[in-house]
Amino acid sequence: MTDFLLELRSEEIPARMQDRARDDLAKLFTAELAKAGIATGAIVTYATPRRLTLIARDLPTETQAVTEEIKGPKASAPPQALEGFLRKTGLTREQLTERDGIFFAISEKPGRATAAVLADAIPAIIRAFPWPKSMRWGDASASTESLRWVRPLHGIVALFGDEIVPVEIAGITSSAATLGHRFHHPDQITIGSAGDYVEKLRACHVIVDQDERRLAVRTRAHALAAEAGLALIEDEGLVAENAGLTEWPVPLLGRFDAAYLDVPPEVIQLTARVNQKYFVCRDADGALANAFICTANIDATDGGSTIVEGNRKVLAARLSDAKFFYDTDLKVPLDVQAEKLGQIVFHEKLGTVADKVDRVAKLARWLVEEGIVSSSPARGGGPAKLVEGQPSSAAPASAPPPSAAADGPPPRAGEELALLADLADRAARLAKADLVTGMVGEFPELQGLMGGYYALAQGEDPRVAAAIRDHYKPVGQGDDVPTDPVTVAVSLADKLDTICSFFGVEELPTGSKDPFALRRGAIGIARLILVNNSRASWGEVIRQGWLGHETTMQLSPEQIGRRAVALVVVDFIVDRLKVQQREAGVRHDLIDAVFALGGEDDLVRLLARVRALQAFIGTEDGTNLLAGYKRAANILKKEGYESPSPLVGEGRGPSASADGKGEGDAGVATLTPPHPSGPAGLPPSPTGGEGKIPLSYTPEPAEAALIAALDAAEPAAASAVGVEDFEGAMAALATLRAPIDAFFDSVTVNDPDRDKRAARLALLARVRDAVHGVADFSKIEG
Repeated sequence: MTDFLLELRSEEIPARMQDRARDDLAKLFTAELAKAGIATGAIVTYATPRRLTLIARDLPTETQAVTEEIKGPKASAPPQALEGFLRKTGLTREQLTERDGIFFAISEKPGRATAAVLADAIPAIIRAFPWPKSMRWGDASASTESLRWVRPLHGIVALFGDEIVPVEIAGITSSAATLGHRFHHPDQITIGSAGDYVEKLRACHVIVDQDERRLAVRTRAHALAAEAGLALIEDEGLVAENAGLTEWPVPLLGRFDAAYLDVPPEVIQLTARVNQKYFVCRDADGALANAFICTANIDATDGGSTIVEGNRKVLAARLSDAKFFYDTDLKVPLDVQAEKLGQIVFHEKLGTVADKVDRVAKLARWLVEEGIVSSSPARGGGPAKLVEGQPSSAAPASAPPPSAAADGPPPRAGEELALLADLADRAARLAKADLVTGMVGEFPELQGLMGGYYALAQGEDPRVAAAIRDHYKPVGQGDDVPTDPVTVAVSLADKLDTICSFFGVEELPTGSKDPFALRRGAIGIARLILVNNSRASWGEVIRQGWLGHETTMQLSPEQIGRRAVALVVVDFIVDRLKVQQREAGVRHDLIDAVFALGGEDDLVRLLARVRALQAFIGTEDGTNLLAGYKRAANILKKEGYESPSPLVGEGRGPSASADGKGEGDAGVATLTPPHPSGPAGLPPSPTGGEGKIPLSYTPEPAEAALIAALDAAEPAAASAVGVEDFEGAMAALATLRAPIDAFFDSVTVNDPDRDKRAARLALLARVRDAVHGVADFSKIEG
């Protein structure tokens, strides 16, 4: 067994492409050898700015002889088919093998020297390499057939053991020679084999292992900061980039003029990182220090002082530009900046950014005025009128309404609400103003953040400044979620407007494309609602809030219905919520089971119900109750007892019409009436309990026990659901587990007696409907 070394030396490979290039090299190499029947062992890949390297361990010196079999046409096929197959294989009719009426071309391929396989594989790998961007060079570049590489390719080292694998491509011939560090050792080095490659290059000031270079950058940068009494601001992306720019990394610490610290620290950090690839540091108090760490590619004879001075001057120029943008922007009030938003098109179907700002401001104010965004996130908000038919979690359903409902809120509460609404409106109208500033034009990543700084410097209320700064949050899964009510109102309004606007003009995400980041916005909305315990019927919020401001959009009633948009958007948000919760360990089928009840678009209550259901299903009682439920549901389905949705209306129950309106009062959830009769016109079959018609026969003991258990469990579960005690509702249902098991063990449902059969089917329907009061168990997997 022999090791193989391949080094492809070129001009500088961009740092961002190096990791992917290593993976691609390993994949292509493995695939090419697999074609010859060679299974590769351990493969190690390296990348530096000037070389891409692969070392394959323990390759055989020769390939094994293989038998290749190609299936051909049937023996009864037309002569033309046979002739085509013979031309393809280069064989004669007599050389074919017939088996089960089908012709096969069987050929023996003798073993080959692995070096010969490698000689064929290397050019194929080079020509097929999938660089994100590549180039042609030299005189040959006039032809589109010329070699492409990320940068001009200068040398190939190909050693199988200590023997050179002969390769020639585009005038470049393989050898055992490479070059060391561009400055410290620009002369040729002769590599003996894969075994001495890494250490020979290290002796010539080239660290080929990218992980080792990253460790060197990270360790030395931390040490330099500590020696100066500072702390390095961690940035793994910058560590990888500096390691990808150097073959012999030497971090150096420098200082810049402290006057630039008047610029917001995020601006300094972004300027140093994006433009110059520098690290920055904090002082002992946690404030940004006037220090930077750059990474040189040489051991300078003067200890790096000249390099540091040169980098300081370049950074000073960048920071001077940033300070100019900052100072210039500060001179223009955000109100004036916001006037320019009318010149920026948000979307051709949705008007300008100024139009969007107006919609968001109205919606943010409305969210506060309706109490949907609470001034006390821990208590949650949302008036009962927007949570249809459901009480607030702050009090049980039986509690008398607070006096404020009749007499109005106390004056102080009303004043606070009005103030919050004004602040939300103000923040929303200024939130996008920084998009036209010089600083955000230079650094788009700072949108929102710079608006917050400008608002604070120009005397805006701190809550307005914070809302401007954070209204894009949460952006990603790990991003902070705002909790200040002004910020929450603006953030929710902005995201709801974006999603509803694009859904309204049918610019929807597809399976692989989401150009307007609507999925990310939906997850952001769900996280804002859940973290802030915002209690509301979100379908109603969307209808009454956003769709009430569609006057700035060119929409006609024929293009879109208010209810249809609200329903689709809520479903879209819940679908994204499933993804987010699945990553958090919540089963998506349990969300389906709760959402399938209909009318449930209070996301806080939805998740509380789901979590209680997940905890219950994980118990033995839950597992057995699920099994009993499914057995009952299957019998009922077979006998024609359709499963009703306990809540219809809102476009979710079976009575919903095409435009999203349920039967009865528009937009109002109603209870589905009980079955008027059993299957095939059988009369109603009471099953016992107070106020119910007695059975026409004496029930069997297990049947009577189940009736008694249902009489106790149904009201207990319903009462618990009414006060949102979902754990209590599950506990009430758990009492049905043993009676259901006993019922199926000893009672015949499809009894020949017509009355018994009808009564027992109705009893199973009671079991099903009692369970449906908590969740639709038919949606639960397993």
